[in-house]
Amino acid sequence: MVERRFSRTVLAILIVLVLVAGGAVAGVLYYFNHAPGPPGPARIAVGDNVSVNYIGYFGSSPQIGRVFDTSIYSVALNNATYPKSLEFALRGNESTYTPLTFVDGSSSGLVTGFWQGVLGMAVNQTRFVTIPPGLGYGAQNTSCLVTAPLTFTVPTVVTVAASAFATTYPGESAVAGTQFADPTYGWPDLVLSANASAVVVENLPTVGWTSSPSGYPVSVTNLTATTVTLTDQLSPSQAGLVLGHATTSFTCGSAPATTDYIVSAVNVGSGTFVENFNKEVIGQTLIFQITVVSINA
Repeated sequence: MVERRFSRTVLAILIVLVLVAGGAVAGVLYYFNHAPGPPGPARIAVGDNVSVNYIGYFGSSPQIGRVFDTSIYSVALNNATYPKSLEFALRGNESTYTPLTFVDGSSSGLVTGFWQGVLGMAVNQTRFVTIPPGLGYGAQNTSCLVTAPLTFTVPTVVTVAASAFATTYPGESAVAGTQFADPTYGWPDLVLSANASAVVVENLPTVGWTSSPSGYPVSVTNLTATTVTLTDQLSPSQAGLVLGHATTSFTCGSAPATTDYIVSAVNVGSGTFVENFNKEVIGQTLIFQITVVSINA
């Protein structure tokens, strides 16, 4: 009987210890689950002064995957690993390539998708941010799309005012019988006659003569006594992949006047192509590879 009573007592004590121990364990777990942990890295928030390095790629258009801008000099120089877009241009030497610094969310000239895309990032973190046109450079201005003929003509014989000869044919002599290379097409030109008021020049190409005055090949396809017929050598597969140069500047919206355009469409059936004077990033989805250099709240 004594042993039996002792066993019951021990059992009761053990139960109490287990309950107490269980409560203690539960309390510890609760503490660890709810107590504040060590501080994490600073994260970019609106209003922070941020410095980042970036590489900008096309996420749409025939130029998809090409780099159109970067803050990294080695990337700007490396065309093998980082093929460049049609309008990409080196800014200068290495000193001109530095991290981009801006106040996040401010009117810093950044497209909305860029500053929104870095929110929540920490120093040394890299993120790929995809920016649609609505959060990037907007839709294309259709008034900046110029339809031009693939085939056109120039006069076989040209009469130039004597006062304009030096500008039209730089460095050449306005003397009858003088022959020189045409400044636009490179074929032979011949001065037929010249006086105090006018100079008459004859174009002397041959059928098949090819040059690239606009940045892509154009060939002489027909000759008559009065006209030289030329045809641009463009195909539909080249649309969006050819940079052209106009002879006169074009103002596209509020952008500075330019002579550069992208051949954005080629229609052999209608004999036309489209000169797109919008900057190449307008109307395109862009992908930025962004690495945070510093954050100052």
